[in-house]
Amino acid sequence: MLDGRGRPMRPGRQVRSTVTTSSGRAPDRMLAVSQDVAGTPDVLKIIEMERPVPTLGEILVRVHAAGVNPTDWKTRARGQFATGALPPFVLGFDVSGVVEEVGPGVTLFAPGDEVFGMPRFPHPAGAYAEFVTAPARHFCRKPTNIDHTTAAALPLASLTAWQALVDTADIQPGQRVLVHAAAGGVGHLAVQIAKARGARVVGTASAGKHDLLRGLGADELIDYTTEDFGVLRDIDVVLDTVGGDYTPRSLRTLRRGGILISLLPMAPDFPVDLAEELDVRATRILVEPDHAGMKAVADLVARRQLRPLVDTTLPLREAARAHERGETNSTTGKIVLSVVA
Repeated sequence: MLDGRGRPMRPGRQVRSTVTTSSGRAPDRMLAVSQDVAGTPDVLKIIEMERPVPTLGEILVRVHAAGVNPTDWKTRARGQFATGALPPFVLGFDVSGVVEEVGPGVTLFAPGDEVFGMPRFPHPAGAYAEFVTAPARHFCRKPTNIDHTTAAALPLASLTAWQALVDTADIQPGQRVLVHAAAGGVGHLAVQIAKARGARVVGTASAGKHDLLRGLGADELIDYTTEDFGVLRDIDVVLDTVGGDYTPRSLRTLRRGGILISLLPMAPDFPVDLAEELDVRATRILVEPDHAGMKAVADLVARRQLRPLVDTTLPLREAARAHERGETNSTTGKIVLSVVA
């Protein structure tokens, strides 16, 4: 039998009553989207499985919406998490929902609290499901001025941008920040976070997305299909969401002492030698669960300095369609699965 993260149940795991609910399922059961093998989106299947139970320091969250990220469809395609976890498993890291139960030792939340977060990353979290358990500090209270669908679009992408631009680069007012793929899931949030910190933002995006990005605060935009961002100079910070030849080309746009942060921690041939030659810094980041970072993001949302763009919303049962949409690389903002109507 599997637990809420798609793993075999451990001996001695708590079991609830088998009385059925109005949905026809026992209260210790839930729906989830699981896969048994690697492959195309059609390997994603809706199943009924055991509902997880919060242990020490954990909370059980009734998922209202789950965000979809590139790491989800990449994991599905290769049939393995970066940590080595193999099928069967339940994908998903972005969660917004309501606390259902709290485990022993939890003081941050109580049943009924609305929360959002990025639990357990990069280990399987199982967000494509009706319930999720995780350490309480992997969540934060949801801002009251956004709904669950909007909140589910935030955690992984906004934490990535925050940890790169604030924790790693420590961007300061007046600095010039170059954001690649500025209309993407991470990019459009990075633009807003940089602006909230007082930076001047340059973004690369197709021309059709320039008006949108100006509305989010971008100061200068480059159409990567017709213009060469490599002509830029005296950039203080580059957020590299693309990799490939973008990385060495971006290094040459930096002022001496500037920094490039790559969001591709496993990319081969990272040009450390070129960075040293140019007297700039180059580093790679892997986002991690971060209660303080989530609170900072929530504060920006509450002050209306940060708003995620939701490209597409689909019901949980249509997770395969969500992956198909994501793999087109043509979305503006995020794709979200609606779990509770």
